[in-house]
Amino acid sequence: MSFRTWAIVCGAAALSGCFGVNTSQAPLATTYPATTQQRMQAAYHWEVLAQHEARAIMADRRLDRRALYIKPPETETAFSRGFRSLLTSELVKQGATVRTSDLGAATVTFDVQVVAHRDRQPIRPPQGALTALAAGIAVATIPFNHWREPALALIPAAGLVDLFSGSWTSESDEEVIITVQADEYQTLLYSSSNLYYINPGDSGQYGRAAAAGQLKVSSQW
Repeated sequence: MSFRTWAIVCGAAALSGCFGVNTSQAPLATTYPATTQQRMQAAYHWEVLAQHEARAIMADRRLDRRALYIKPPETETAFSRGFRSLLTSELVKQGATVRTSDLGAATVTFDVQVVAHRDRQPIRPPQGALTALAAGIAVATIPFNHWREPALALIPAAGLVDLFSGSWTSESDEEVIITVQADEYQTLLYSSSNLYYINPGDSGQYGRAAAAGQLKVSSQW
């Protein structure tokens, strides 16, 4: 290797070391590890959440054998009315003592916050989506070379869609944060928060998103 080549290699290595200082005029953008989040788009999903919260409340030692009162929200929505009824039913079904007044009972409340994103960056497709698409295209070319009926090329692609479509759904620019809490004597005994995507057209069932700089909730203490 010539002297000039060695000089270029050594110079490049030295220059790369300068970049190792890790300086920047502003924080560099990075991403979170890939995660999933469920979409809430049916009353059945409200029931699933009510079942989950009822089990968690019954399992909490601080609420063991305590009578419960589920406080109606100050702002009624389709979700608040349905979820209160479903949570009441699930608690009673699991053996809880649910009272119709807060006298001598721990008070259960739930809060719903609608979050509307106005400038969200593109989100990567579901894991395996591009691989399945590429495989489907590759397999679909086989009939043109070996089969007599080109329409048969649709069968492999349709099979792939049937295989994966049930677990895929699009992301939404609107989400809800649903928090269930229980307190007694101004002491918080239980708190649980859950996040879901919702369809933009369904946001009115949960309450409206807060305007910029404001915090709005559809249920309060």
